[in-house]
Amino acid sequence: MFLTISTTGCPERPATDLGFLLHKHPDNAQAFSTSYGTAHVLYPEASAERCTAALLLEVDPVALQRRGRGKNGKARGGAPDAALAQYVNDRPYAASSLLAVALSSVFSSAMRGQCRAMPERAGQPLPLRVEVPALPARGGAKLVRGLFEPLGWTVSAEAVPLDEEFPEWGDSRYVRLVLEVPDGRLTLSDALRHLYVLLPVLDDAKHYWVSADEVDKLLRAGEGWLAEHPEQKLITSRYLARRWSLTREAMERLELVRLADSDDTDVEEIDNAVDEESAACDFEEGSEKPVPLAVQRRAAITDALLAAGSARVLDLGCGQGQLVQALLKDVRFTEIVGVDVSMRALTVASRRLHLDRMGERQAERVKLFQGSLAYTDKRLKGYDAAVLSEVIEHLDEERLPALEYAVFGSARPRTVLVTTPNVEYNVRWETLPAGHVRHGDHRFEWTREEFRAWARRVAERHGYDVGFTPVGDDDPEVGPPTQMAVFTQTAKKEGQAA
Repeated sequence: MFLTISTTGCPERPATDLGFLLHKHPDNAQAFSTSYGTAHVLYPEASAERCTAALLLEVDPVALQRRGRGKNGKARGGAPDAALAQYVNDRPYAASSLLAVALSSVFSSAMRGQCRAMPERAGQPLPLRVEVPALPARGGAKLVRGLFEPLGWTVSAEAVPLDEEFPEWGDSRYVRLVLEVPDGRLTLSDALRHLYVLLPVLDDAKHYWVSADEVDKLLRAGEGWLAEHPEQKLITSRYLARRWSLTREAMERLELVRLADSDDTDVEEIDNAVDEESAACDFEEGSEKPVPLAVQRRAAITDALLAAGSARVLDLGCGQGQLVQALLKDVRFTEIVGVDVSMRALTVASRRLHLDRMGERQAERVKLFQGSLAYTDKRLKGYDAAVLSEVIEHLDEERLPALEYAVFGSARPRTVLVTTPNVEYNVRWETLPAGHVRHGDHRFEWTREEFRAWARRVAERHGYDVGFTPVGDDDPEVGPPTQMAVFTQTAKKEGQAA
């Protein structure tokens, strides 16, 4: 297996910077042991004008066959063991998941976008050219272009004939691939992550056991591009070896990422834009400026948490960290954990909170981590309270039972606060067209009765009492703009759990 990565440069920014970014010196030929053979890194050319790094993977067919065999004597993909085919095949020559694994192992720092010697350079786009002489492509050149072109690559995928002496036999499933971004739209990290995901996707085969942690690998490598890729479903299914349970999990998590990243404006700010516009229309000169609904909501949540005596709090679906920031101002909250599926939102939250400059004592009170609320997570257990502020309406209603179990059945904090829009109040906003929800990503908006019926069912199933609190002006006809349910774990259920 063979792959090359080339870049061009100038005296001010020599192309040999590629050696720093890859953490491999151009003057050295290096070898690295892998589970399936030996990976060699060498530089066929290295000058200020042009530099090319080559990755050559020598596959040991015996090691591949032994590691690929399951306990029942079959290949890990489930296919029957064909004695000769296990040793004589295209694995040593055609780019596949083995080459992708070698890329992530040999160039791990570059894939993460890290370079101690040139940290600024690692984040800068480069003119890049990637060549793969033999790439299995189940779907042909058309699929290759469909996968790489949306990511900014110029693609040349030349089909390899079955036999050049007999062209009438047609083309094989292999292509000679050349990818280019001459204008420097991608970083080296972007390029490596694209290759890491899409090489095994094109081959449509994994040569190692695909377990649950492959979902996390896919989402890490696909961060920033996979959620919006037009071939997202095909990529996810093939990368996860068509294991439906894993594919479904990945697709759901990608959908949550897409919803969180659908606009550069914070979701909470969008949700409340109509609130503020309406308030502005009613604002009279000389009167007191109305308090934005977002501020009222955070105040109501803070008051409810303090009333419950909660010190260690989870902000589930924390977005860009406004609530976490508000809670940090009160020393009675000794630990605040923000959880969100979107790494971009968490990055913004980190900047908002100035975590890199925060004092040690203050930093011990706050944590941010990525997680999906549709799945149980042992990290969420043991907290006094959990907050779901304007979260549930961004999920399809059929996914609510999964969130319900993850929060109320598995994590089981003593107190859970859930806020969501009251759809009855929407008529009070002249700028909101009839029949429209407050935000395009809202999958539903409930009436007060619908919300209360759902909350009571959840409370009964999981051993909680529930009460309801209005947030914002409580209109005598249509109720408040935001409705909040306060769930408190019953003593009976706590005793049973103990």
